[in-house]
Amino acid sequence: MRADDMRVFYGQVNHARYRGQIEGHYESFFQRANHPSRPLAFWIRYTLFSPALRPQDAIGELWAVFFNGETRRHVAVKKELPLNECLFDTTRLHVLIGDAELSDGSLSGEARTGRDSISWSLSFRGDSAPVLLLPVPLYRTRLPAAKSLVGLPLARYTGRISINGESMDVEDWVGSQNHNWGSRHTDLYAWGQVAGFDTHPESFLELATARIRIGPFRTPPITPAVLRHRGREYAFNGLLQSVRARGSFDYFFWNFASKTREASIQGTIAARRDAFVALNYYNPPGGTKHCLNSKIAMCSLRLEDRAVGTVDVLETKDRAAFEILTDDRNHGVPISV
Repeated sequence: MRADDMRVFYGQVNHARYRGQIEGHYESFFQRANHPSRPLAFWIRYTLFSPALRPQDAIGELWAVFFNGETRRHVAVKKELPLNECLFDTTRLHVLIGDAELSDGSLSGEARTGRDSISWSLSFRGDSAPVLLLPVPLYRTRLPAAKSLVGLPLARYTGRISINGESMDVEDWVGSQNHNWGSRHTDLYAWGQVAGFDTHPESFLELATARIRIGPFRTPPITPAVLRHRGREYAFNGLLQSVRARGSFDYFFWNFASKTREASIQGTIAARRDAFVALNYYNPPGGTKHCLNSKIAMCSLRLEDRAVGTVDVLETKDRAAFEILTDDRNHGVPISV
């Protein structure tokens, strides 16, 4: 891809992709961040869902989860509104779901489920370039049906969040602003991210292990990964590279490894069952998927850079994101929303 085309693409990473697609569409802009020293985290998701063949029934979904690794009591809420009460801007980062708003540098909103409520008024900043989990050409093709990228890695959040009426100051929590979209959810995947390791606060990891259904068959595990560390980007995300990589996960443990001639990574992401909430995701072709979602997982990663002759071990106790999307209903995590 030419340099001019790359600049255009990077300038559009947070533009909404929805154009009323008849085949169905989902699209999410989510923010997440961790407390600087405590096992606390938030995840806030502004989502568009349009069912296949029924674009007139499209809705906006506003999600929020607050993870408390100290009490192991997490709060998850969701609000749905008709799409005519929402805005997903195709020219810039700007989303409205009713009164809730996300723009380039700030987000605000409130959602309630039953007796639980979460409200937020936050700003975020950062100067890191986007992280692309896929090679650029695959963002412009029909397959894979699900696309994912990080619009702003190592974003720093400031403001206030209220959980069931209890207000908490957010002061320099580090996380990321993310964007994903597609015509259907990936059939089975684990997704992980670390926005600053305990041992290496300026390093950033994004990875996934996915199995994609093609007709009656599923592909072998495909594991793309990108690591930014010590001013370098290690991209283990080429198509053949991702197929050759190793990735295996279960409830609630994930091993992965990938290598090129210049470098290799191997690592683990894991969390206790009670570090997760389970969420119902509508799938555009029909039905629902379960998303097992934690933002307080551990991660241990070994990086060998053979080009410069170094070996680094990166670790975090409770700052890793870990999600599993599945059709299985035997995971044992109660559905929150």
